[in-house]
Amino acid sequence: MGIADIDIAVLAGGQGTRLRGVLPETPKILAPILGKAFLEHLLDWLIRQGARRVILCLGYRAGDVLTHLKARSFAPLEIRTLVEPEPLGTGGAVALARPLLKSQPVLVINGDTMLDADLNTFLAAHRASHAEASILCPEVQDPSRYGRLEIDAQDRILRFVEKDATDGPAWINGGYYLFGQATLETIASLSKGSLERDILQRMRPGTIHASRTHGRFLDIGTPETLGLANEVLMS
Repeated sequence: MGIADIDIAVLAGGQGTRLRGVLPETPKILAPILGKAFLEHLLDWLIRQGARRVILCLGYRAGDVLTHLKARSFAPLEIRTLVEPEPLGTGGAVALARPLLKSQPVLVINGDTMLDADLNTFLAAHRASHAEASILCPEVQDPSRYGRLEIDAQDRILRFVEKDATDGPAWINGGYYLFGQATLETIASLSKGSLERDILQRMRPGTIHASRTHGRFLDIGTPETLGLANEVLMS
């Protein structure tokens, strides 16, 4: 079983408040990069990884995203869309999508990030770990705006460290998750909330597998990081 057999929830409902100065009328996932919306780059990348089924979880300016999708084809990718009735947070968005997520495990990804990593390798590592949850963890040179992870020698996450002034490279949460049945049921009990704060950080230390990657990490959540997107995607 590979990524082709896995349901993928893409979290794309955020308001992108930090980008309003540069994208005042555009949802973050439609940010133009190299002549295409970031969403197109993301979906094309998922297709190359072998993905076949995506549930796109929308919120802010969902109509703009739906209109954009109607004008394009992403075959052979099957895309289902789900619009949250009000802001639910990342955890609430997955809870809303739970009835559409049938595979074991399920891949959940933040819609404003891309990682230079092999998702099939991530899936294989998750299965081999026998963990209920796995996080794809890139190494970044400046972790100060992300927070960092403490990971043991068995690739288990011991602690989520809040944003601090740590010098030098560190492993961070890349926003790509594999969740087994038990974790999905816990998420489904949320009406609103954050995957990070309300689910992952409350799990017992050592129960989450860390899949480390040295590939490049792209996060378009701020004007500064959005400005780097052309260079990262070209490479």
